[in-house]
Amino acid sequence: MNSTIVSSKWLSDNFDSPNLVVLDASQPRTKSESISQQIIGARPFDIKGAFCDKSSFLPNTFPSKEQFEEGCQELGINSSSKIVVYDSLGIYTSPRVWFMFKAMGHENIAVLDGGFPEWIAMGFETEAIVEKKYSIGNFKATYQPEMIRSIRFVRENLAKKESLVIDARSADRFNSLVPEPRADLRMGNIPNSINIPFHNTLENGKFKSVEKLKRLFKEIKNENKSMVFSCGSGITACIVFLAAELVFEGNRAIYDGSWTEWAQLEN
Repeated sequence: MNSTIVSSKWLSDNFDSPNLVVLDASQPRTKSESISQQIIGARPFDIKGAFCDKSSFLPNTFPSKEQFEEGCQELGINSSSKIVVYDSLGIYTSPRVWFMFKAMGHENIAVLDGGFPEWIAMGFETEAIVEKKYSIGNFKATYQPEMIRSIRFVRENLAKKESLVIDARSADRFNSLVPEPRADLRMGNIPNSINIPFHNTLENGKFKSVEKLKRLFKEIKNENKSMVFSCGSGITACIVFLAAELVFEGNRAIYDGSWTEWAQLEN
């Protein structure tokens, strides 16, 4: 498995592949919402629980190497695992999980294009979600610090202008036309940042074709600068990060604190 994304047909055809692990990154959008079905044998990847630094004042903060490693081992993940991750919205939280594994040095991971809705639409089998215990895996993380940028880096970049800061929020949020969804969080954007809403990289719940993505990123590619992706809290930035990965090479990173941190700590 060398692809960044795989189709539902590919997953169905390779379901018995040795070392395959399917991760469900679905997150209920509201307290009352529940998710009851999953792809056969999928294991729950809890971004906001087991794989989030709870000591941070920010949501969805990247966990430590040790926390990530332990969480993966508890899910029975090995260093040799071939991972496919999906979510219930098609493409939403799954690229965040893909990015986390990449930042922890695990290359053999792909996102299921179209996620659970596409899997169902193709008529493939599902099962009820039940809590399970897994044999402890031997996964070892190799943290890649250059893939995660701090607020200090983004501040310094205002003067250096060595990296492009790309904001994945909607155009209305980026341009302060609508309030932020988080209560009392001010509107605005990081100075000199550019806006590529994550929705613009998707079509019918899947990533757009390579040709369409190339057109979307054409001007950015010509800048020939490293890229730092931001959003509200580090989730949808990973969608645009992955879309960029599909069409060209270059140094890319996530500003993990994103607008939630910048809006609170910068005047």
